[in-house]
Amino acid sequence: MNEASKKYWNEYWNAQGKEQPSSVTAWQFGAAPDELAQLVIDGVKTATCSGLIFYEMENEPLPAVDDYSIILSSEDEPLAIIRTSQVDQMPMNEVPEEFAIAEGEGDRTYRYWKKAHERFFRKELSEVGLEYKEDMMLVCERFELVDVKA
Repeated sequence: MNEASKKYWNEYWNAQGKEQPSSVTAWQFGAAPDELAQLVIDGVKTATCSGLIFYEMENEPLPAVDDYSIILSSEDEPLAIIRTSQVDQMPMNEVPEEFAIAEGEGDRTYRYWKKAHERFFRKELSEVGLEYKEDMMLVCERFELVDVKA
């Protein structure tokens, strides 16, 4: 986590007068970090997903309920804090329409979500020598917006 993110995190919790959670991660959304972060800030995007394979390849822990994250811009500037409220694993071809819509992207339809995510995962998987499969396992995360950086 960069210094700007640490400062934002500490200032937020100091202003709350509460003990801050012991851990936080800072990251950008994949395909279009600034656009997707703005959807979070606007209250449109309340969910995200990633391929389970990417967590495994990078030896990253899976998100868990009550995890906090600092959402970064494409320039790695902190924009907002979110708290994970639900995490599920499921095959991509079983993601419910309601979850796809909660991702808040494009025209907010399941059709758009499926096309955009298939295109994204095909590209990302091919870059590491893997093939896209419609039933690839996803980590589906719901979150709530905690704070927007002033």
